[in-house]
Amino acid sequence: MQGLGDRLRELRNEADLSLRELAKQLGGVTAAHLSDIEFGRRHPSDALLLKLARFFKLQVEDLRKLDPRPPIEEIKAAARRNPRYGFAFRQMVDHEIPPEEILDFVRERAAVPPKE
Repeated sequence: MQGLGDRLRELRNEADLSLRELAKQLGGVTAAHLSDIEFGRRHPSDALLLKLARFFKLQVEDLRKLDPRPPIEEIKAAARRNPRYGFAFRQMVDHEIPPEEILDFVRERAAVPPKE
């Protein structure tokens, strides 16, 4: 699966821009910062991700999907609202269920219309 940094590098190359040129176009960011994002050493802020999406005429969610970081705050909030989410997540980790199996389950479940 292509990561965020790889996709940004690909978009930048397709636009025939150097890191310096892209940084100048975006404003408020350095070429070094963009390089670190492309190499996965840093992650863009939400504001920078939005700038990048707008610059490359993409939906911000299309880029966000490539961010490898887990949505920790969202998981914590879901577990606070319903502790069974936390328990379920812990069970998946404890039983070493591969992420691919979990994603397959979610995809299959999403493809089935909800029961009425």
